[in-house]
Amino acid sequence: MSTPFLPFGLPDIGEDEIAEVVDTLRSGWITTGPKARRFEQDFAAFLGDASLQAIAVNSATAGLHLALEALGVGPGDEVITTTHTFTATAEVVRYLGADVKLVDIDAATLNIDPVAVEAVIGARTKAIVPVHYGGLAADMPRLLATAARHGLKVVEDAAHALPTTLGGALVGTLASDAAVFSFYANKTITTGEGGMLVTRDAALAERARVMRLHGMSRDAFDRFVAKVPSWYYEIVAPGFKYNLTDIAAALGIHQLKKARAFQQRRAAIAARYDAAFAALPLVLPPRPAAGDTHAWHLYAVRLADEAVARGLTRERFIERLFEQGVGASVHYIPLHLQPYWRDRYALEPAMFPASQRAYERIASLPIYTRMSEADVERVVGAVRAALG
Repeated sequence: MSTPFLPFGLPDIGEDEIAEVVDTLRSGWITTGPKARRFEQDFAAFLGDASLQAIAVNSATAGLHLALEALGVGPGDEVITTTHTFTATAEVVRYLGADVKLVDIDAATLNIDPVAVEAVIGARTKAIVPVHYGGLAADMPRLLATAARHGLKVVEDAAHALPTTLGGALVGTLASDAAVFSFYANKTITTGEGGMLVTRDAALAERARVMRLHGMSRDAFDRFVAKVPSWYYEIVAPGFKYNLTDIAAALGIHQLKKARAFQQRRAAIAARYDAAFAALPLVLPPRPAAGDTHAWHLYAVRLADEAVARGLTRERFIERLFEQGVGASVHYIPLHLQPYWRDRYALEPAMFPASQRAYERIASLPIYTRMSEADVERVVGAVRAALG
């Protein structure tokens, strides 16, 4: 029998999560209710900052949309973000009728380039959305200083960044207006689909909660568990359907308890890869500063000049991995190459040289907690063979 295919990623769901979901199903309350509130409270406690509020949503995309809407982004405004991201980071800006200004990345970190951000700030600029690529924190001190000088809002796309730290502080506790985490199936912790918006801004939190559920002044849990009749509600804005269900939150409650252990396992796999690949013609992912934590959502390698000079393409590299039964992916096809963004803003690869070069050479390798030591060694062997 041939060796089973090793996928790029798998969630790590245990018996505690399963039991909590079953309890939810038996409780009769399966939409947003007590489990979602508990998850929000637990998440805020995990971040360890009593001034923060956490708002559970059905995706990080929803969280980014809610945060920017609450900050007043709208037609005529412009929001700066990186081209080297998934489209969700930028598309929420267009939901609001505002425009996106894409900028290049730092070639070493693959995070948004603060110098490029500074260069494109103009009269229409309203906010910056940095992405913590792969789980490595962006240069937030510099970005926050730039935002403060120009009176701009900052919403962190922290989809990859649990539990990333910067200067010893967890992402989510920095001085931005809001941070948004993802609990998609391949993230450090998962609720299947889901996300969390965190903020210190009470007005932003209140607006996000209202807009999360149709612009309704009171959610269903408030209305249906009261001891006196409380059916009355008001629609105060044309909101959205972005609430997280208790079924999903039940997963999150126990996944969150494992977040640090999950990160440590990912970090151990990354360290093994670093050691195994050190002498190979690859550019390895950057490490965080001493004392800080990388979430290791991604382990993205880039073909070095030596490999490219021998005629190896990124496409062939990934094909060779698949031929050996090892999955891989690409993070990301930059937005400047995607038809909608390219055509709307007349973008060309030459405008984003660092992102373009990274894209042409990058591949993400499997890194997830369900990998055994044998799985890790299998990836190591497949990479060596793929490089010839």
